[in-house]
Amino acid sequence: MSTIRILIADDYADWRSQVRSLLQAQPEWQVIAEALDGSEAIQKAEELKPDLVVLDIGLPKLNGIEAARRIRQLSPSSKIIFLSQNNDPDVVRAALSTGAQGYVCKTDARRELVLAVDVVLRGKQFVSSSLEGNEFTDSSGEKSPHRHEVLFYSDDTVLLDSVTRFIAAALKAGNAAIVVATESHRDSLLLRLRTHGLDIGAAIEQGRCIALDAADALPKFMLRDVLDPVRFLQALGNYISKAAKTFRGKQARVGIFGEMCHLLLAQGNAEAAIQVEKLGNQLAETYDVDILCGYSVRNLQGGMDSHIFQRICAEHSAVYSR
Repeated sequence: MSTIRILIADDYADWRSQVRSLLQAQPEWQVIAEALDGSEAIQKAEELKPDLVVLDIGLPKLNGIEAARRIRQLSPSSKIIFLSQNNDPDVVRAALSTGAQGYVCKTDARRELVLAVDVVLRGKQFVSSSLEGNEFTDSSGEKSPHRHEVLFYSDDTVLLDSVTRFIAAALKAGNAAIVVATESHRDSLLLRLRTHGLDIGAAIEQGRCIALDAADALPKFMLRDVLDPVRFLQALGNYISKAAKTFRGKQARVGIFGEMCHLLLAQGNAEAAIQVEKLGNQLAETYDVDILCGYSVRNLQGGMDSHIFQRICAEHSAVYSR
């Protein structure tokens, strides 16, 4: 693998040193330069043409957002990740609208920066998990045609917090939701949604919320451990259409949370899991849906193979890790 050349721009020397240590722990990544302010970041990006720029927002002389715009013009092949203490959603949107592909909050850097770099280098967007629940523009500044996001989580509380926000946002907006989860997660999620003031029983009765057991649903799409894509697309398409019929507005939108891929991966069937992710993208292109997938890193025996992890990330519009 060729060396990835990185420029770090931040006005605090101690912080630059910490970032450098995190990045250079990866043998194929090399920090080739550092900049103390926005103007210097632009100058060094133009001169060195780095593969990646890790950029703070609150830089002296010229802020990071303006610097990013100039860097995109002078070194268009350089990918940009913002690393900032600012977690205001409007600031994040402005930062990503420059063409940057990543935004990491400094409070999450030790846990997420290496993952963010890996994801962005593969052409995907990464936004800090602490910013999850907000909708951000894609790297072109236009709204993504669909959201197919993935959360790698370390414990069930993290997952349930994220999924509760995701499903509650859909239902409170007057949209519909489909949950394909394990029994324990499904039951806990429905309880949490009630505490958010949602009449989830009524939503289920109306068909606005469809709750399915992932372990029961999965065998319907498998034949001798091989996924049947036609059955999968037909079944999920029918559920989406059924949920969409409950809309009285001018455009039907459905939020989907699913754990079938995680179950497949936990069973050692990584190829089927990745095929389901690909089919999820087909569904998102056909229907007006947002999809959130969840993978428990802790419960996967022996951890997750890096190649499989990268292939899963490649099928998603955004990646979160908590």
